[in-house]
Amino acid sequence: MQTNTTKAKLAEGKVVFGAIINRNAPDQVELFGALGYDFVMIDCEHGPMDLDQVEHMVRAGEVFGITPITRIPNHADDTILRFMDRGVQGIIVPHINTREDADAVARAARYYPEGHRGVGGGRAHDYGVGTTRDESTAWINANTLVIPMIEETEAVENLDAILGVPGVDVLHVAAGDLGQSMGNPGPADVRRLMGQVVPKIRAGGINVGVGGNNPADAAGIAEFIKLGANFVTVSAQGLQRLGAEDFLRRVEAELK
Repeated sequence: MQTNTTKAKLAEGKVVFGAIINRNAPDQVELFGALGYDFVMIDCEHGPMDLDQVEHMVRAGEVFGITPITRIPNHADDTILRFMDRGVQGIIVPHINTREDADAVARAARYYPEGHRGVGGGRAHDYGVGTTRDESTAWINANTLVIPMIEETEAVENLDAILGVPGVDVLHVAAGDLGQSMGNPGPADVRRLMGQVVPKIRAGGINVGVGGNNPADAAGIAEFIKLGANFVTVSAQGLQRLGAEDFLRRVEAELK
């Protein structure tokens, strides 16, 4: 079974970076692993991947030493179970707005005594080879990242209660839906609220993620890190666009 290197780095106080991949692309998982990114977010909230495709992307992550984490489409127990059984090492869960929501997710993602995840065999347990059920369930519990998303004003209002939920490893603050829940006031206002929420989460003893980042805005991302963010996601597609635009600019500059 695989060690969750992203969780280990967070425990060491390091900042981790992940690429959001929103299509069936094991090669992109491999590429970001080769580049030295810490994790990939396999985006099954917005992306079209089915469970078999997710499993192949997880395999790619395991081979290239990058942590496979999936953003799941909802927070139902059976959804969490089916993704976790593919071997993902973390779940990012959208629209968690209350303590009860966060507690239910944390318990559904882990086995007894920390939760009530349904017990099965398969690849998450190395097919039972060389390990006992007790050993594998304890290992998986210890190497799972549970990451509720704080992306609505209701969640911000309930943040103190959510911070007290055991089993939550990261609270991921995302700009897109947070701005929508604010009535789309504009990026500056959304960023101002995120600038208040991020240090509050870290002060509460929880790792904090920031999403909805513009890959061209390195200074803005660095500012969030200075405020306490230590789990950073950025779109793989956005990075591709940035690189493509930069290539054209450099070639055109050489031709002038």
